[in-house]
Amino acid sequence: MNTYTTSALNQIEIALNTTIEIIDALEESDLQKRLSVNKRSLGELLEHIAVICKADFLISNGATQEEMNDYYSSISLKSVKDVKEAIVDNYHFLKDNYMNLTETQLHELSTSYWGTTYTKYEWLIEIVAHVYHHRAQLHTMLVHGYGKELNILLFE
Repeated sequence: MNTYTTSALNQIEIALNTTIEIIDALEESDLQKRLSVNKRSLGELLEHIAVICKADFLISNGATQEEMNDYYSSISLKSVKDVKEAIVDNYHFLKDNYMNLTETQLHELSTSYWGTTYTKYEWLIEIVAHVYHHRAQLHTMLVHGYGKELNILLFE
């Protein structure tokens, strides 16, 4: 594995570890909270965050929209414990798969079912951005929407 891949995976791990710290500040009842009627609840957002690493990896490897719909519909994370375990498991899935990619494989192009084409390495960078985006969304919902005091260092 090259240092760029190691560094990108490290950033994903930092974002996910701090997400778990945020989750530790929640009660099970918080999962049902929803700031807007037509937007995800905290639990739905956490479920999405929990599967980003695996879902985005599958997309980056050519999964079809139907395959992704099947994957998403197979996920049911109903507790804080389930979410935290899925975050860790799916991160390890991503890391294990990226650690085995050669430099040549990292430069191979792959197209998503909606038509976006990136190299395998660019897909990894997209996953970094995706995880940080939703962690920020979670933090904003809790701090500004629900007045939670989160004394969590978000960046190292």
